[in-house]
Amino acid sequence: MLKFIIKKLLMMIPMLFLISIIVYFALNMTGIDPINFMVSPEVLSANKENVDALRESLGLNDPLIVQYFRWLGNCLHGDFGYSFDGSSIASIVAERLPYTFELAGYSLVLSAVIGIGIGIISAIRQNGIIDYIGRVLAVFGQAVPQFLVGIILIQIFAIRLGWFPSGNRISPDATSPIADAFFHLFLPVLTLTIGMVAVLMRYARNTMLDVLNSDYIKTARSKGIPEWKVYLKHGFRNAMKPVLVILVFRIPMLVGGSVVIETVFSYPGIGLTMTNAITSMDYPVVLITTLIIAAAMLICSFMVDVLNALLDPRVRLGE
Repeated sequence: MLKFIIKKLLMMIPMLFLISIIVYFALNMTGIDPINFMVSPEVLSANKENVDALRESLGLNDPLIVQYFRWLGNCLHGDFGYSFDGSSIASIVAERLPYTFELAGYSLVLSAVIGIGIGIISAIRQNGIIDYIGRVLAVFGQAVPQFLVGIILIQIFAIRLGWFPSGNRISPDATSPIADAFFHLFLPVLTLTIGMVAVLMRYARNTMLDVLNSDYIKTARSKGIPEWKVYLKHGFRNAMKPVLVILVFRIPMLVGGSVVIETVFSYPGIGLTMTNAITSMDYPVVLITTLIIAAAMLICSFMVDVLNALLDPRVRLGE
């Protein structure tokens, strides 16, 4: 198992290296000149020699491949450079990245509890009222795009009812930061949760139904074991293994979806930072935030592979 984990970890390095090359060269092919953001147009026209000297000192006249490896070396030493407005990118990431983890983490836990819970109850009480409601919600959650769900929630709960704020993470004049952060997180977390719940609900229901119709469940019932013990000890435990795999499989999509949701709700995470950087053509920030999101998705994929290997030995044996 250790050999399998090390192999997967080593495979992530060239993948991240390739992504960095593609993003770096693609952004530089847009023709954006950092000098235009650092120097005013009047200075550009009046002090051409000084501007050329500045370009030379920054290494912008070097071949692109040399600039890339210089940038990569700085990143490996923890120096992510500066945005076009002069802010340290490392400080921006350190401030914004925990907010994205917070949003994704709450959504993951909430969707797991609600989705698996309703799915299991729907299977136990098949064709009941909870089962019918769960099926409708599952279809709605998978059919409607997340950004549209977010806009609908803002229109209902923020604009019409005024129960929750429509953006940001905390109010400037908040007297209770924890309570205020909860109200700001509620709608974006709910938006991300709805899509996750839809998938987990359907999968948990179908898996639990397959388990409940299996021979060993019928044998357990024939022995007079109480129904609650049949559901909990024999049904739930065996149904959860494939559901947990699906849950981990959805984490990369949760990370990617948080970029859109942060933009919709103006939530100050790494996704909104990247969106704002794209709008303002601040490509040093775009480059770092893109690589961070790519690394997060690679780590999530690594977790999926490890979980699959733990549940199925054939995976780590290469069969």
